[in-house]
Amino acid sequence: MTTRIVKSTTRGQITLPGQWRANFPTDHYLMEMHGDRLVIIPFRLDSVTEDEILFDADRDNDGEGVSPEQIIRTLKKIRHG
Repeated sequence: MTTRIVKSTTRGQITLPGQWRANFPTDHYLMEMHGDRLVIIPFRLDSVTEDEILFDADRDNDGEGVSPEQIIRTLKKIRHG
């Protein structure tokens, strides 16, 4: 395993080293929290079927993003009818 310390920008962004990114044929990544650890997993978006995509801003909202709060409200509506 290779370890590297990176510093986040003032906006909270981090950069994955180019040598690492070059190992994966994608520019999409899943990020998961596991307790006190952040796990970043390369993700091939082209491997996802249409049925697996929950939200696509271009398809579902005229290219506009949706806040997490809006998504939570919508999921609660679906869940409770």
